[in-house]
Amino acid sequence: MVLDFFPSATLTKYLAKTFILRILAVLVMLVLVLLMLDLLSNSADILAYQGNGQGELLTYASLRIPQLIARFLPYSILLATIITLATMNQNSEVIAMKASGLSAHQILAPLLLTAMVIAGFSFLFNERVVTRATATLSAWEKAEYGPVPDDPDTRTTVYLADGNDVLLASTVRGRGADTVMEDVTFYQRDDNGMMLRQWRGSRATYANPGWMLEDPEVFNVGPAEERALDEPTLIAPELGLDQLELRTVNPDAESLPQLSRSIEALEAAGRQTSELRGRWWHKISGPLSAVLMPLLGAVAGFGLARSGHLFARAVIGMALGFAYFVVDNAALAMGSFGGYPPLLAAWAPFLLFFLIGETVLVRTEE
Repeated sequence: MVLDFFPSATLTKYLAKTFILRILAVLVMLVLVLLMLDLLSNSADILAYQGNGQGELLTYASLRIPQLIARFLPYSILLATIITLATMNQNSEVIAMKASGLSAHQILAPLLLTAMVIAGFSFLFNERVVTRATATLSAWEKAEYGPVPDDPDTRTTVYLADGNDVLLASTVRGRGADTVMEDVTFYQRDDNGMMLRQWRGSRATYANPGWMLEDPEVFNVGPAEERALDEPTLIAPELGLDQLELRTVNPDAESLPQLSRSIEALEAAGRQTSELRGRWWHKISGPLSAVLMPLLGAVAGFGLARSGHLFARAVIGMALGFAYFVVDNAALAMGSFGGYPPLLAAWAPFLLFFLIGETVLVRTEE
């Protein structure tokens, strides 16, 4: 009974093959155009770092391409749906399929199945490729396009508060008790926020409690004198490892398991995690938006082409698709502000536009 929902095997393969080729063509076009524009706007910053050249530009392109694919794959499916169905409608192929007894849903079935397969691929691609590329590119940008850290746990330009005091480290490597800070500056301040002393050192290791600063130099603001110390000095006695773990989380650079651990750490420290929970759910609902696109763009493929309304139907299909992305981003923003629960912020746009697409299709074609 399930297979009866699809047209014949030959027609299913024909529709799926045509749809996939159109998706690839649109996606390649979008990615190349957007990558060229992105390189034009960022190439000056990349080449500003001494020693960077064509190789670094290619490295940047290789890191940006996965992000562009992940972001514009749903758009490509929407445009491919409209192009495929509008062309078939104009060539009377849709009329022939309906004359043979196929309903609109049966005609769309191969496209929806193809979109489901692409959604699964998109999820795996995001988890395995996009998150790593985003994390690497983010670290590279923070290093002003210098050498990319080999350690995935490496963080750059880290600010931490220890009561009124502030600790700055140019680089933090490792995790847990093996964490090492490099190029460390520690500012001791009074209750009014005025600086009393400035400590500088090449390296700091976790001393449980506090951090042991190596090669320390201290500058006393009052007498305006600076001196170097012969032995390591303990700084930031109340600064624990948990504050390093509670760094700013970039959900786009973390896979689902990693983001789950970050959310648990933040909640254990009493931090607000509504935005991150919404993004956690969106890592699942986002790729599934590929399944919506054939449904929203289907309005372009039905109706009589000779009626002169084909262009209007294509515009309506594009409007429905782009409206979904606008509402989806707005819902995520509302969820980050606490206006929507995380689950609702991630899934409400998907369910809403699924119902809209079904309603338009049923009312106009079924």
